[in-house]
Amino acid sequence: MAMEVATPAPAPITAPERNIILAPSVKAATTETHKKNRIQVSNTKKPLFFYVNLAKRYMQQYNEVELSALGMAITTVVTISEILKNNGLATEKKVLTSTVGMKDEAKGKMVQKAKIEIVLGKSDKFDSLVPPVTNGKTPEEVAKAETEAAIEVQEEAAATEA
Repeated sequence: MAMEVATPAPAPITAPERNIILAPSVKAATTETHKKNRIQVSNTKKPLFFYVNLAKRYMQQYNEVELSALGMAITTVVTISEILKNNGLATEKKVLTSTVGMKDEAKGKMVQKAKIEIVLGKSDKFDSLVPPVTNGKTPEEVAKAETEAAIEVQEEAAATEA
């Protein structure tokens, strides 16, 4: 189980109005973990384009997607974000970085891991670039299935007439 830890700034800040550390409340943290449009990315479990396609699907459904990762998977999240932005599908809304205290299973002690969260929104061109999905199928797949079903019905009708 991950626990977020607020870390102080490396250099002291003299202006008191800038020396504010925001820590999420317990209530906010539990609400955040159940976001429907969040993708927690791993760099070992799924291939890169699985996450790219999943992010596209989430943007279709929710108009935005939150990509998050810990440690070595951060580069994967940045790559996914850049692919979506460079293809004109997404715009960057927010980037958050933090450190998270986690228990190291091998050593049994707390270690700090880097964390990133990137929120992407649909670009203006998204709907014209990504075909709508119908029941998990693209319009081409739906049309192909309808055509095959129509041919099957015609073949059955021809077989009963003969």
